[in-house]
Amino acid sequence: MKPRNLINITDFTPKDIEAILSLAEKIIKSPEDFSHSCDGKILGTLFFEPSTRTRLSFESAMNRLGGSVIGISESGSSSTTKGESLGDTIHTVSHYTDIIAMRHPLEGSATLASQHAEVPLINAGDGGHQHPTQTLTDLLTIHQTKHDLDNHVIGLCGDLKFGRTVHSLITAMSAYPNNRFILISPEELQVPDYVKHFLDSKNIAYEEVERIEEVIDRLDILYMTRVQRERFFNEADYVRLKDSYILDNEKLKNAKEDLAILHPLPRVNEIQPEVDDDPRAVYFDQVGYGVIVRMSLILSLLGMGEL
Repeated sequence: MKPRNLINITDFTPKDIEAILSLAEKIIKSPEDFSHSCDGKILGTLFFEPSTRTRLSFESAMNRLGGSVIGISESGSSSTTKGESLGDTIHTVSHYTDIIAMRHPLEGSATLASQHAEVPLINAGDGGHQHPTQTLTDLLTIHQTKHDLDNHVIGLCGDLKFGRTVHSLITAMSAYPNNRFILISPEELQVPDYVKHFLDSKNIAYEEVERIEEVIDRLDILYMTRVQRERFFNEADYVRLKDSYILDNEKLKNAKEDLAILHPLPRVNEIQPEVDDDPRAVYFDQVGYGVIVRMSLILSLLGMGEL
């Protein structure tokens, strides 16, 4: 029997996600109850490209559950440099571990790896394609902050074209009723057409604007991402628009008192440090929730949850 994996956020139904978040909330309330849940279990972390937050959060999650971690943190330390196929690597590591978290620079690599895995496999990012555990982190943060996942006006700001976290979050939040999206970006970095077609096919309301100031007073959630200079065709367009996507206290003057400001991190300058002291800024709480939700996911895929 093939193990259950998490490759794409759509691998989980809303009911599955509810089970993950429910278990995560139990962990938040009584972490000591789970400190030996994975005694004797081994997590394999296969990171074929650099990562700080994701890799360390997986390691922290497994250690907090009482398990142990083995793995690689760069492609140069694996046998793929000798010509070994990704499939053979995964097949081999399956014999050393009980569960695997993998990050790889190539889109579709997680799907390929899952075909060779004999233990549950978690996609920790495959190129610009998917990052489902970040999406689960975002959902837990929203649920903890807003206490539900429906009836929200969600602003997504910055690089919406290349941001895999944005695409996954739109997909996930679209499964809950009465959510509406405001897509804030320069024309050059608008969400891809396939995302718009998806929203249209679900009859989900969305609009596209270029400036945060136009819509900040309507938002329940603001999800910030970095505007990347290298994505523009000319410097003049970047200079014209770049300051529109730097969040500071001035831009927040007309925002709702219960606005939740999220960011997948790392940030560069798109959120000014002065915003960190605003109680509406929850992006560092989001980091902590990333560990909790990965604890819940590991337990669930190992058959210790309600999936």
